[in-house]
Amino acid sequence: MTIERVALYAPGDMGHAIGRVMVENGIDVVTNLADRSLRTMELAEKAGIRDVADDLAAVDGSDVVLSILPPSHALPLAERLASAIGLAERRPIYVDLNAIAPASAVEVGETIDAVGGPFLDGGIIGGPPRQGRGAGPRIYISGDEDLVDRVLGLRQAGLDVRAVSGGVGAASALKMCYAAITKGLTAIATQSMTAARAYGVEADLSKELAASQRMLLDRFDRSLPDMAPKAYRWVGEMEEIARTFATIGLDPQTFLGAAAMYEMVGRTALGDEIPEKRTIGFTADEVARILARSLVPPSTDD
Repeated sequence: MTIERVALYAPGDMGHAIGRVMVENGIDVVTNLADRSLRTMELAEKAGIRDVADDLAAVDGSDVVLSILPPSHALPLAERLASAIGLAERRPIYVDLNAIAPASAVEVGETIDAVGGPFLDGGIIGGPPRQGRGAGPRIYISGDEDLVDRVLGLRQAGLDVRAVSGGVGAASALKMCYAAITKGLTAIATQSMTAARAYGVEADLSKELAASQRMLLDRFDRSLPDMAPKAYRWVGEMEEIARTFATIGLDPQTFLGAAAMYEMVGRTALGDEIPEKRTIGFTADEVARILARSLVPPSTDD
């Protein structure tokens, strides 16, 4: 399948960067920016993504719809676009690339299937593609094999698209299990380094990590500052991981706790940061210091 036009919802941090890669490789990328923030509009314009009149204008004539949003928006977007897809003369393949549980992916798929729209499950692993910084993220897709083969055509548009066997839910399961390790570890590190700062042993912890866990310390020095302006989006992802594990009988509490950790970060000044306009939280130590200052000890009243 030759893919010539893609409808992308929405051109945020990840979406606009993926859209830019496709535009640079000759794909006409469109979206509907109604009710989107000024920042999203600016990112779309910077990436060369065209704003069209409405959802029907975006999906009708597109070969593929890519949904790239915070987890809590995945199903509402599918419900919103379902009517437009149902009215389209040529229905695009709807690919949900959001960080959601396999069960959530099934729910999104049922919504699109109900209007006769072809659907694929998906997940993105890795950061947004950056100009001059090598390969972008891996985009995993699963579902009907014929549909998967068609969407693999996006490889010609500069994207690293990979097939996962197992049908709808498989790509989401892979994403959830991977993020449980990476973002789960970042949540644990954030909590531990904040606690060390609150107890006044941050220098000793840093020395010990440098001596015995150098690779982890180097990772935390990168991951904590990178996490800070994104924490509000990771709350929903941790909740989806909790759902993923609970569905198969594993205790979800670990990741509900991680969600609470990221929710806390989002309530501080760190949560007001914009990735491309950072003013604070440039180091892991600074992130921990800001969070430690925000702590409110539990009441000891009976």
